[in-house]
Amino acid sequence: MDIQNVISRLIKKYKTNDPFEIADMLNISIFYEELGTINGYYNKPLRMKQIHINAALSENMKKFTCAHELGHALLHPDVSTPFLRSQTLLSVNKMEIEANTFAVKLLIPDDIIRENRDLTTQQLSRLLGYEQALIELRVKSYIQA
Repeated sequence: MDIQNVISRLIKKYKTNDPFEIADMLNISIFYEELGTINGYYNKPLRMKQIHINAALSENMKKFTCAHELGHALLHPDVSTPFLRSQTLLSVNKMEIEANTFAVKLLIPDDIIRENRDLTTQQLSRLLGYEQALIELRVKSYIQA
């Protein structure tokens, strides 16, 4: 599945890159909960898509977590990564990387990368408020495009 194509269609249809607004328009419920060390998760009980976000996160991390879990909802709608991680020996790494890629591409448009191409990933991280590893993933996906 072409992640950029999915994102482009979403932004064109809903006229926003805000993951909360997109989730709302797709009838995906969002719950804020005390999740300890977990940032969030996606599940689909009774065919109702749900995103669960750790209420203790910063606003920026809540937005990233929503975008990440929205990625799961759209790219892996019938998969429960928490279940796979705890009950099977299957690796969920590929799905997690896809969800991270979806999130950073949704939240950080190409023009922001282009306009700030003279900054290091550390500087971009501070500017945008996301972890440096996520900025590195976004820059890598920009270069490969």
